[in-house]
Amino acid sequence: MQIEKLLEAVKCGDMSIQDAKALLARAPFEDLGFAKLDTHRALRSGFPEVVFCQNKNDAFLVSIFQKLYESNGAVLGTRANQHQFELLKQSLPVQYNPVSRIVKISPSQVQQLGLIVVCTAGTADIAVAEEAAQTAEFFGNRVERIYDAGVSGLHRLLSHIDILQKANCVIAVAGMEGALPSVIGGLVANPVIAVPTSVGYGANFHGLSALLTMINTCANGVATVNIDNGYGAGYLASQINRLADKGDVK
Repeated sequence: MQIEKLLEAVKCGDMSIQDAKALLARAPFEDLGFAKLDTHRALRSGFPEVVFCQNKNDAFLVSIFQKLYESNGAVLGTRANQHQFELLKQSLPVQYNPVSRIVKISPSQVQQLGLIVVCTAGTADIAVAEEAAQTAEFFGNRVERIYDAGVSGLHRLLSHIDILQKANCVIAVAGMEGALPSVIGGLVANPVIAVPTSVGYGANFHGLSALLTMINTCANGVATVNIDNGYGAGYLASQINRLADKGDVK
């Protein structure tokens, strides 16, 4: 049971203090045998546990989603495939986006705090960017997208300079040589999260060249996550955006 609903039930007299204490006394995780679900994570960190779907056993995945939905009223899963979506939707009200590979049950009330801007160098980077953007949206942030604005046509990026400079955080997603975050870092005052992608020809080394460019950037205020880690960027941007919004999150 979500802690807000529990407290509201006590306040309204629909649940006794004793019953509430019994629920709160339960272990802060659910032991399913094959997984130990951190059902109190949202209380500690502000964000519930997220499911990495790739390579999970079908029965395990369904059980995990069901228990998290029961505990949190919403679930976010990353790196899901069509088969997993078809499996989950048999018993749960899930939605699936094949571009980002996110499967989710959205919260009943979704806030749109602050502003996060997600940029890509090219259209081939959009899958990773959408994982970042949809993660941030799931966690209650306002997200704007600027796609296909890489350094080979810098005027495309500069045409969006106003919204870039208004953002509390910018996520810059690029493959090839990975130059986009350095350019954005020189244009904005707030943090830039660089996301290298595995897009590129042979010497790109499946994203390693972009990763090295990003961690060696001369621009200030740029932090880099792992190759293709759109989820990690979306999560970190959500934390930054909440801080910028002065923590007015309920």
